[in-house]
Amino acid sequence: MSATKQFAIDKWLVYEAYQVKANAGSAGVDKQSIEDFEKDLKRNLYRIWNRMSSGSYFPPPVKAVAIPKKTGGERILGVPTVADRVAQMVAKRVIEPSIEAKFLPDSYGYRSGKSALDAVGVTRERCWKHDWVLEFDIKGLFDNIDHGNCQQRCRVKSCGLL
Repeated sequence: MSATKQFAIDKWLVYEAYQVKANAGSAGVDKQSIEDFEKDLKRNLYRIWNRMSSGSYFPPPVKAVAIPKKTGGERILGVPTVADRVAQMVAKRVIEPSIEAKFLPDSYGYRSGKSALDAVGVTRERCWKHDWVLEFDIKGLFDNIDHGNCQQRCRVKSCGLL
């Protein structure tokens, strides 16, 4: 690691993170498409590496795009810039191994090598083994938590749920 760099991020890792181009996607707030990014690929990837490894990378705003729902109405989709998608992939590859080790085997959401179909398969197996079902509806969960009890147990001023 260079004496001027705060974080040891391999340049090759940034290059490999450019795999995000395979997902296509539209341009972010900077209006830079993948094709535009590739016109000066080496410089653009170097800029990301330099900022991330020096600790001076700050993500740009995310473009808000309204997507219609099948049931009516719409939801907002956030579209990051191409450069920020690369930076996110670098961060994912750096921190994922240490975080992955802390997840329980039954955690399926947003994990590499696990899917909703895997969760359904495990659920089906367990339905044949157990005579009971536990139903949990997360809607309104944080509105109904006893925050005072949380503060007392955690011995902190706020648990971040207030």
